[in-house]
Amino acid sequence: MGSLLGGRTEPRRRLRELLTGPRPVIAPGAYDALSARLVEQAGFDVVYMTGFGSTAGLLGRPDVGLLTGGEMVANAARMVDAVDLPVIADADTGYGNAVNVVRTVRGYEQAGVAGIHLEDQVMPKRCGHLRGKAVIPAEEMAGKLRAAVAARRDPDFVIIARTDAAAVNGLDDALQRARRYAEAGADLLFVESPTSEEDIARIAEELRDTAPLVFNWAEGGRTPPLPLERIRELGYALVLFPISTLLAATAGMRQVLARLRADGTPAAALPGLPGFDEFTELVGLPEITAIGERFQD
Repeated sequence: MGSLLGGRTEPRRRLRELLTGPRPVIAPGAYDALSARLVEQAGFDVVYMTGFGSTAGLLGRPDVGLLTGGEMVANAARMVDAVDLPVIADADTGYGNAVNVVRTVRGYEQAGVAGIHLEDQVMPKRCGHLRGKAVIPAEEMAGKLRAAVAARRDPDFVIIARTDAAAVNGLDDALQRARRYAEAGADLLFVESPTSEEDIARIAEELRDTAPLVFNWAEGGRTPPLPLERIRELGYALVLFPISTLLAATAGMRQVLARLRADGTPAAALPGLPGFDEFTELVGLPEITAIGERFQD
């Protein structure tokens, strides 16, 4: 868990090590610092900052390019500060052209993020599982990725190239783009929104020797929800579960609010919720208390 005092582990190097392991790295989505802490406390090795969840959590709006780069970096910084795990963050399109991508990479690096993914959508972007997407030319995206690689100061900072072309131009174009993005220096490749297991397998067969691959297990999205063992067999290195925590939190809040509305108090819902003392311990009150005692006059 992220400590208020003392140094941190080296999350970027740790992420690199994890990605070379024999099994896919599982990265549950988090949309704020609290959900990131819960991911860590559940025993996972990596936190994924979801853009979909960040937009919903910060604005209460859909993921259609409404958050700015500064807002996303600030959200990522709060997550990094809350946990001692590598944080992989959605960096959307890089928020502009290649010059903007340079600033985006610098901003996420300064925030302590271990890696980001950049996508080839036209701004303003849309969630990869929504209709109405458009993509920029592949050569433009390759230039943005070269800029990202040149901008990073830490060679362990992971740059993931995402293409949304499969839903726009078809899988052949997406595969061609992915190869080009690897040539531009991307560390991992992320082909978004395949719509069949056959397409998922084809992506793996054609690209896994080019670079490690990302599988987006988007809950309720366009991509079939394959078992983890099948994903492992296909050779994917990183599996994102972007919005399970967001959906679970929404369901839980709906239930307790319905109880409050019906009964006038939430008393009937409390037995299924964390206790007050349990929650304050979860968010680090014992550490705060210890710091206060250590430095009091």
